[in-house]
Amino acid sequence: MKKELETPELTRVSSKGQIVIPTSIRKKLSVKKGSVFAVTAKKDIIVLKKLDMKMKSEDLKILKLIEEAWEDIEKGRYKVYSREAFFKELKKW
Repeated sequence: MKKELETPELTRVSSKGQIVIPTSIRKKLSVKKGSVFAVTAKKDIIVLKKLDMKMKSEDLKILKLIEEAWEDIEKGRYKVYSREAFFKELKKW
C-alpha cells in the first residue's frame, strides 16, 4: 500500500512577526513553550531547525548542509522535482 504524502500546512505571520507552528507539527516534533530553533533564510525560503538547549555537532553539520544547499541554489546547481518526488526527498530529512 502506497503511503500518502503529507500536505504542507499553512500559517500566517502576526502583527508582531510571530509565526504559529501548526499543532500537528508541534506534536510530531515535541515543540513546547521555550523550545529553541536555529533560523536561516535566503530569498523567500525560511528554514527552522529545532535544537536542544545545547547545540550538538549533528546540529552544526545540518546547518552547514543548509548553507551549502543555499550556495548550490544560488549557483544554479539544483534539481527540479515533481511534487511527489520533492516530498519523498524531504521525508528523508
